[in-house]
This record gives sequence, C-alpha cells and structure tokens, in this order.
Amino acid sequence: MPEIHPSAYIHPDARLADDVQVGPHAFIDADVTIGSGTRLLHGAHVGRWTRLGANNLIYPGAVVGHDPQDIGYKGEEAWTEIGDGNIIREGVTIHRGNRPGTVTRVGSNNFFMVNSHVAHNCIIGNNVILVNGALLAGHVEVGDRAIISGNCQVHQFVRIGPFAMMRGGSGAVKDIPPFCVNDGLSWIRAINAVGLKRNGFDVRRVRAVKEAFKAIFRSDLPLAQALAKVENDLDVTDDVRQMLDFIRASKRGIGSGRGSSRE
Repeated sequence: MPEIHPSAYIHPDARLADDVQVGPHAFIDADVTIGSGTRLLHGAHVGRWTRLGANNLIYPGAVVGHDPQDIGYKGEEAWTEIGDGNIIREGVTIHRGNRPGTVTRVGSNNFFMVNSHVAHNCIIGNNVILVNGALLAGHVEVGDRAIISGNCQVHQFVRIGPFAMMRGGSGAVKDIPPFCVNDGLSWIRAINAVGLKRNGFDVRRVRAVKEAFKAIFRSDLPLAQALAKVENDLDVTDDVRQMLDFIRASKRGIGSGRGSSRE
C-alpha cells in the first residue's frame, strides 16, 4: 500500500502505485495516476487530469497539473503528463493544457529548480534543467539537455533546441537553435561548447557545429544563403543537419548573431 500521511488528501478516484509516498498536507485530485517510487513531500499539490510516471520527487509547495493561467480556460478536461525521474523543487508550477484535450508534456530526468514555471501546452524533453525563476510561457518547446538559467523568460510558442543554453536573466522571443547559447534578448551568442563536451561530443563534432555557427551567425549573408553555404562548403554532420532543419522549420524566426545585420 502507498505510504500516505494522515493529513494528506487523496481523491478516491486517484490511482497510486503501491510504493508511492505522500507527505503531510499534500493534495492529490481526481483523475490522477502516480507511478512507482514517486514521492510527494509535505504540501505538494497534484491537480486533476495529471499522469506522473515513476520515481519523481515533488518538493513542498510545488503545484503540478493545476489550471492554466489563461482567461479563456473554463475548466475543461485537459492534461498534464510527466515522465520518470523528474525533480520538482519548491514553488515550481507546471500547468495543464488550456483547451479541451490538450496536454502539457514533460519528459524524464528533468530538474525544475525553485520557483520555475512551465505554462500550459509546453513540451519539455529529457534531461532539461530550469534554474530558479526560469519562466516558460505557453506552447514553448524545449529540447533534450537544454539549460534555461536563472530568471530567464521565454515567450510563447518559442522553441529551444537540444543542448541549447540560455544565460542567466536572458530572454527569448525567437527560437534558439540546437547547441547555441542565448544571451540578452534573443542574441545567439556562441555555441554551448562546454555543454557539448560534458555530454560527450568529440572534437570533430564540436568543430563541425562551431563552423556551421560561424557561417550562419557571423555572416552578413541572408539566412537562406548562409544555410546553403553551410550545406555546400562545410562538413554537414548529423548535428549540423539538426541545426539546419531546426532553423528552416522556425515559424517565429531565430535570434540574431553578433555582428550580423540580419534581423
């Protein structure tokens, strides 16, 4: 049987694995499923229509799966789906989808630090870090192993590519390509060289990404010509192809590179 503190509230319709632990004054609403090994510490809140996987750790005061901050939302059934092995620290908020049948989806092994926020309909990959006070507006997508540093702000519908990094206090109103560092307001500053090396990228992989970055973000060529130059003149590795495809798929546009006249 789950280990449930007497002061916790568990809705009769909630389904908890046998080894779930629920601390004092925690709250679990209806239509919630919680997987094996997950722990809710005191005061943690899991809202309706939430699926939590295995081995998640939810700290005091965190709110997962509650109503979206959208004045158009009228209480319709919408979901929050969270994978396995996530750490959700104090004051974190992760809100459900904002329209019937929509979902806020979080992968596995992510680390949400104190007071970070994931708004409705976001899609978060795996091994992502949101540092204290990082704020994601609705419909943001974050790729695997991206890092959103402290007090960063991300505009709605922005995409952040895998292995990208936002420097502390920066903002993103345009997409951040994979492997890149965002600074200021959508300024693509550099590649995330330290992050790539820490994640096992060898010298050739890093060099190929760096050369592609220079051709795209340190050139005054129009974007389409810069991308064509990369394809024609440089080593188009799988990583470089991922960067090119991400940029071409952008609907909001991408941030500008230092020294470039391109908006």
